[in-house]
Amino acid sequence: MSGGATGAHEMVAFCLADPGEAFLVPTPYYPGFDRDLKWRTGVELVPVNCESCNNFKITRNALEAAYVKVQEANLRVKGLLITNPSNPLGTVLDRDTLKSMVRFINDKNIHLIGDEIYAATVFMEPEFVSISEIIEEEDVECNRDLIHIVYSLSKDMGFPGFRVGIVYSYNDSVVSCARKMSSFGLVSSQTQHLIASMLSDDEFVDNFITESKELLFNRHKYFTWSLSQVGIGCLKGNAGLFIWMDLRKLLKEETFAAEMELWRVITNEVKLNVSPGSSFHCQEPGWFRVCFANMDDYTMKVALLRIRTFMLKNNEAMVPLKLCRPSSLKLSLSRSLSRRMDDFMSPGIMSPHSPLPQSPLVRART
Repeated sequence: MSGGATGAHEMVAFCLADPGEAFLVPTPYYPGFDRDLKWRTGVELVPVNCESCNNFKITRNALEAAYVKVQEANLRVKGLLITNPSNPLGTVLDRDTLKSMVRFINDKNIHLIGDEIYAATVFMEPEFVSISEIIEEEDVECNRDLIHIVYSLSKDMGFPGFRVGIVYSYNDSVVSCARKMSSFGLVSSQTQHLIASMLSDDEFVDNFITESKELLFNRHKYFTWSLSQVGIGCLKGNAGLFIWMDLRKLLKEETFAAEMELWRVITNEVKLNVSPGSSFHCQEPGWFRVCFANMDDYTMKVALLRIRTFMLKNNEAMVPLKLCRPSSLKLSLSRSLSRRMDDFMSPGIMSPHSPLPQSPLVRART
């Protein structure tokens, strides 16, 4: 155990790699990994470039290309880090993709770290499949000493402040090392007792997760439909707390500078807190992550009204895109709100992952 998934990831990195060695990470990925796995360990994170043409699917070819790139840079690859379900994509990895990754790490004799902290947030099919299920299948050969899972109660159970992170490793040496290192980020005995008591109540846990999934499904459905009504597409998602929003047609040019210019307009003028895709190491400008589960219904409608007003002003300025695929999911807005946007303006708070120091978050109140 460790102080949240942040501490758990750093602990695993310390156990598996020496300074200067590298982990492969499919893009787009959670920007906090650059802090959690790099700052104190000295390891390197090498992006595995995934593309919108195939819905950002992780392919064997992409993994091989990244592996070769690391070797050409005279770095040693120690592992592959995946997030399932994905932050920021809000998607799950299918069984075939997971099998492909297990075969890849087994062939290369490198470690696989599976971040599964959003496992119980899957609100639509396909269902979540853990890496621990994959390695049990008859057609999968794998050295289990290479498999490690990071989990946390922050997302599925909704209390990040408790700081409960877990490393589940099939490697006894890693478990032994991690147990010693956990002294630097212990979970208090009082917290452990409270969590154990709560998780022992199967009826409560089942009901909580069921209700949470239902709320996420309804919010995701409404939010994506609302965006679609003003011409905004999103990657088709079924898990997590995020929507991967496609604003490529609003870019003045297909560059990350144009993406940041658009982000500043959304932040400073529209007064919404979204995160640009470049902060997640996305290789295609114009994608943005939207958190749809961290606000009440009223605030959500205010946010959607602001998006609607912004899009209506910019419809004529949209640049047609040459897409290799149509955007998958669309969303909508509330038409019942007729108040002026200025009535809803309120001071924001800083976003920990936005590139600028002051990134307002909508916190409208009556």
